[in-house]
Amino acid sequence: MANLKEIRNRIASVSSTMQITSAMKMVSAAKLKKAQDAITAMRPYADKLTELLQSLSASLDADSGNKFSVQREVKKVLVVSITSNRGLCGAFNSNIIKESYQLADEKYANHEVSFLTIGKKANDALSKKYTVIGNHSEIYDDLTFDNSAEIAQLLMDKFVDSDFDKIILVYNKFKNAATQIIMNEQFLPIVPVESSTNINVDYIFEPSKVEIVETLIPKSLKTQLYKAIRDSYASEHGARMTAMHKATDNATELRDQLKLTYNKARQAAITN
Repeated sequence: MANLKEIRNRIASVSSTMQITSAMKMVSAAKLKKAQDAITAMRPYADKLTELLQSLSASLDADSGNKFSVQREVKKVLVVSITSNRGLCGAFNSNIIKESYQLADEKYANHEVSFLTIGKKANDALSKKYTVIGNHSEIYDDLTFDNSAEIAQLLMDKFVDSDFDKIILVYNKFKNAATQIIMNEQFLPIVPVESSTNINVDYIFEPSKVEIVETLIPKSLKTQLYKAIRDSYASEHGARMTAMHKATDNATELRDQLKLTYNKARQAAITN
């Protein structure tokens, strides 16, 4: 049995760790509330805009010149992996990295796959094995629509210039503090809705339908990427809050066990 001093030191160490995890849980809970409100308010707008544009794109003629809907033979694929800059959030980052590996090694094994990362964790993991054309971890320092729009514009330019034939977003969609859904979403080319009642609605377009779509599509794509980053940001704080809550519970349990062991050892020493 360990001597009393060793047990006391371990109790002090576990108590110190418990204070840190408890503080991190409260910080994440505070940040989560703000991030959750932001994504909840934004999601209906983004979803409706995407739905409207998909419907309009599907109703346009093939030769209308919509450069973001061009379906080319897929040879080069770009995967945008969205993770966090920090750890201590359970399987939040590893799930995205695992999904990215699966896309590169299985689904697009016969294609030329490159990555663009948002978050240091994805960049650190993926750059060891694959080509990473850019890392935009700094966006979390100032998460605004304008900063996100710059990344979206870069992706659109690369698609239009035929640098890539397909662009995919991989991120965690926020459901609640304990649950994140791994999303594998096509960013470009735009997927037209095959059958939708919206297509047959008799709209009056002013100016022409083509002009409206070509003006709104870049805005929609920028909104789509911003929503994905916002979703990931809220998911990160939810995952970290849950992980720190479990860590605090485990530390409390361990501390109680050590105190029991300490009291037994102290009693045995007195008896001796």
